[in-house]
Amino acid sequence: MNHSEEEYVRGLAHTNTIEGFFSIFKRGMVGVYQHCGEQHLKRYLTEFDFRYNHRAALKINDEMRAAALLKGIEGRRLTYRRVV
Repeated sequence: MNHSEEEYVRGLAHTNTIEGFFSIFKRGMVGVYQHCGEQHLKRYLTEFDFRYNHRAALKINDEMRAAALLKGIEGRRLTYRRVV
């Protein structure tokens, strides 16, 4: 996007998408986690990506969100030793 040329939309891409995502991310970081270590940044971003793509504004209810969550963790295992 070239805001100096008053361009805010290009095809399906527009600045509201990234601003909406970062709004959810910032609120979560301030209100829930308070700190984000660099080594875990990818995990935090993945969590908030899921939240953004499964929000109520997209007509996704709690049951649909839970089903998507359970499908996403199928076959995966996260242990403390692997994280640290």
